[in-house]
This record gives sequence, C-alpha cells and structure tokens, in this order.
Amino acid sequence: MKNTRLSVEAIENGTVIDHIPAGLGLTILRQFKLLHYGNAVTVGFNLPSKTQGSKDIIKIKEVHFKEEDANRLALFAPQAVVNRIRGFEVVEKMRLTLPEAISEVFRCPNHNCASHGEPVKSRFYIATRGSDIRLKCHYCEKTFERESVAEA
Repeated sequence: MKNTRLSVEAIENGTVIDHIPAGLGLTILRQFKLLHYGNAVTVGFNLPSKTQGSKDIIKIKEVHFKEEDANRLALFAPQAVVNRIRGFEVVEKMRLTLPEAISEVFRCPNHNCASHGEPVKSRFYIATRGSDIRLKCHYCEKTFERESVAEA
C-alpha cells in the first residue's frame, strides 16, 4: 500500500517555501520575519527529499511573496522554490534568481565601515564567482564571501 500521508499539513491559500536545505528553515523564518505576519506558519525540518536527501519546508497561510521578496531567499537557499497556493493547489512556482543588490539583510563585517556608526541602511551588491556568492558593501566597497557576512 502506497503511503500518501503528508508530513506537513496542506494550506488552502498562502505560500510554501520548499526545497530549503535541511537546517536552514529557522534561519529563513528569522531573517524574513515570517512569524510577524500573525498568520499560521507550519515548518517541517529534515523531511525526506528525493533530490536533496533531506530538506526543510515552510508554509505561511494567507501570505503571498512578491517575486522580489522571493528572490532574496536565493542568498540563503538558491535551490528553494516558492509556491503560491490557492484553493489547496499550486498556482505558481517561483524559481529563485539572485537580486543585483540587497538592503537591510546583512551587516558589514568591516568595523570601520560607515554603516556601523551612521544611521544608514546596510546595502550590498551581489556577485557570483562560480557557485560562490560574494557581497560588496555599498559604503566601504569591500567584498566578502556570503558566509562571512553576519545577518542583520
């Protein structure tokens, strides 16, 4: 007998962020302030995945991401897919692409950067080198690997 039981409950309307690398679900919840909407959020950790081995998944009821917001996820989980759900059906699948720039997500690791002592919003330009993501600070113009830049 085939097992058709869902590991994470279906939602009628909202957004499903699928194929998040296992262990990054909490980071994405926190970084994108997904609990601040006040809507039901369902999270699955270390779920089985045919392509990744294991994955995390986030479902947010009655919230729909704009393409620009969805693409910010590519900095954390480039292979993630954002699904729009209406009437329990996937009506749109958004594949992620890296944005050219991002603001207010990361803090510059350069302690001499103007973004540390001034009332300015952090801003980075995004570049890739092979599979590596690099962020160039708008203010001090130094370039950092994605992993070395702290989340704001």
